[in-house]
Amino acid sequence: MNERNESVFDFPCAFPVKVMGARHDDFHPTVVAIVRRHAPDTPDEAFVLRESSNGNFVSITATINAQSREQLDALYRELSACDLVNMAL
Repeated sequence: MNERNESVFDFPCAFPVKVMGARHDDFHPTVVAIVRRHAPDTPDEAFVLRESSNGNFVSITATINAQSREQLDALYRELSACDLVNMAL
């Protein structure tokens, strides 16, 4: 196996996904819906919402049960394409 094909993760694994955006009423439900399309077994308590100190921005950390690199890639692609999302890490 060459270095490009080796994964640093052993799937399945718990994987935190951090999503940031401007404070908006639709941000939380939109992020939850996107995450659940790719990881449908993610429970409500896996989503942690935090506001910035000035309240203009929010972040959601969702810890999912990641099954594969392909699953994570698809999730990040959809989050990045969402207009409400400024950044996904």
